[in-house]
Amino acid sequence: MSELGIVYALLGAAVAVLLAGAGSSIGVGIAGQAAAGVVTEDPSKFAKVLIMQLLPGTQGIYGLLVGFIVLSKVGLLGGGAAALTPQTGLMILAACLPIGIVGLISGKYQGKTSAAAIGIVAKKPDQFGKAMLFPAMVETYAILALLISILAVTNIPV
Repeated sequence: MSELGIVYALLGAAVAVLLAGAGSSIGVGIAGQAAAGVVTEDPSKFAKVLIMQLLPGTQGIYGLLVGFIVLSKVGLLGGGAAALTPQTGLMILAACLPIGIVGLISGKYQGKTSAAAIGIVAKKPDQFGKAMLFPAMVETYAILALLISILAVTNIPV
């Protein structure tokens, strides 16, 4: 029972990393399919479509960042683990939910938006800058969730 707090905290780190990473994997896969089609027709567009494909990958990075912050906070990266109450562990778990859930959803939809933007680049490569704005709008919400998760995790007293 004394280890329950650390278990909840580690579950929070896992939720942040796994859900946000899954969202990025789905999004990068969706955009990659569109990018592969464009490069098949015109290999000179590889760099532009690769950038578009990479955009949904940021959610996974955000989840990983929150996971590292949690591991550091509970002492697993710098030595011995802190003794956490179950309530503190649950607070850490709850603080990890925003980036996990929003990362999963926004990663998928940023992938779809990136695929559409890749279609723009396929037909009008000179519109690359404008095309990037569409998936960047989806990114905004992942950044907001990242900020909430970081602020919440770092302000939980351990």
